Amino acid sequence: MKIKPLILSMLPILATTYSHSAAMDQSGQSILAFLEDKNYVEASIAVVDPDVLGKVRDRPDLVNVGSTDLSTGDMAESFQYYNVALKLQIAPMVSFGLIYDQPFGAAVKYPLRDNNTFSDNKISQTGTEANVDTQNISMLFGFQPDPHFNLYAGGVYQTVKGNVKLRGNSMSIFNGYDADFKQDNAVGWLAGAAFQIPEIALKAAVTYRSEIKHKLQATESIFGEPLVLTADTKTEITTPQSVNLDFQTGVYKDTLAYLNARWVNWKQFELRPTQFGALTEMATGELSQGLYSGGFNLDDYHKDQYSVTLGLGHQFTEKWAASADVSWDSGTGNPASVLNPTKGGWGLGLGVQYNPAPNYFIAGGVKYLWIGDATAQDGTYYLPVPGISEIAQQGDYKDNTAIGYGLKMGYRF
Repeated sequence: MKIKPLILSMLPILATTYSHSAAMDQSGQSILAFLEDKNYVEASIAVVDPDVLGKVRDRPDLVNVGSTDLSTGDMAESFQYYNVALKLQIAPMVSFGLIYDQPFGAAVKYPLRDNNTFSDNKISQTGTEANVDTQNISMLFGFQPDPHFNLYAGGVYQTVKGNVKLRGNSMSIFNGYDADFKQDNAVGWLAGAAFQIPEIALKAAVTYRSEIKHKLQATESIFGEPLVLTADTKTEITTPQSVNLDFQTGVYKDTLAYLNARWVNWKQFELRPTQFGALTEMATGELSQGLYSGGFNLDDYHKDQYSVTLGLGHQFTEKWAASADVSWDSGTGNPASVLNPTKGGWGLGLGVQYNPAPNYFIAGGVKYLWIGDATAQDGTYYLPVPGISEIAQQGDYKDNTAIGYGLKMGYRF
C-alpha cells in the first residue's frame, strides 16, 4: 500500500468548513496539526451561511392582534472564523505546538416581523439578538518515546465575551432586556495520546479538553434603563469539557479513510445573569402563585452533543488530491432554545488539495448541512409548574440548511 505525503493532509481539510453543530460548538477544537511530521504551520478561514427560520405558534400571547404573519424570518446570521497552528519538533522525542481557534460562538438576529413575536416594532424597532465570541490559544508539549507513540498535554488560554437582546411578545416582561458581557479571560488544560504506523498511514488520537470557568461582568438593562433588582455580582459560566477521537488509515493505494468523533458536555452549561435571574425569580413566583420561585436561565442545554464524521481521501496525481465525507450531529435536545432552534443534523462535505511543491499545499472545502427540525421554547419549559411546558413552546423550525466554505494553507519546514 502506497500513501503519498499529500494524501496525509486530507483529514483536516473539511474541519475548516463548519458543521452547524449543537449549542455553540463551532471549530471542533482539532489538534491534528500538532500530529504532523517535523515542523509545520497552517492557517485557515471558514465562512458560514446558515438559513434558519420557522413558524410561530398562532396564539394571542405570541402574535399581534390582526397579524396573519407567522414566519420568524431567517434568524441565523452569516459569519466567519479563523484557525492558526504551529508545530515544532524541538528535539528527536519532544515537540511543541501552538493552536489558535474560536471554539464556541453564536450569531443570532431575528428580523422585524409584523407578528412581533421575536421583534419589537414599536419602541426599539429591533429583533431578538445574541452574539458570543470565544478565542482559544492552546500550548502543547508532546513526548514521543518511539516512532509509534505520542503523549501530549498543555494549557489553554480562553477569552469569552457576548451580548444579548430580548425582544417581542414571546419575551413577555423581558421584552426590551439587554445584557452586555465584558470579556473575561480564564485558563484550562488538555491532554491526549496518539498512535501511528506510518507504513500504512494509520494514525489514531484521543484528546480531552477541560471545562473552563469564567466570571463575566454584565451590564443589564431594559430599554436602556439599568436593571437593578439585587446586589450586582459577576455572571458565572463554564465552557464545556470535550473529547475528540481522530482516526485515519490507508485502505487502498493512494486512498485514506478517516473518522472524527466528538463529545461535548453541554448539559452542564447554563447562563443566568444576576439581574435577569432575580427578575425570573419574581416572575415564576407570581406565575405559580408561590409554588415555585426558583427562576430560570437565560440559556441552557439539557443533553450532551455527540458528532461523527466519516470520509475518504484520494490522491490522483503528485499535486492533486480530493476528499468527501458525511457527518452527523446529535444536537442538544428538543425542544431547543429560541436562541438556537436547531437539533443537530446531517452534512455532506467535499474537499480538494493542491500541492505546488512537496512542502506546502492549498486546500479548499465546502460542506452542505441539513439542519435537524426543532421546536423553540423559552427558559420556562423545564419549570415544575403544571402546564408551563406547553406555554413555553413558541415556534417550529423545519427544513433548514447551512453551507460552509473553507480555505487552508499549510507549510512544512
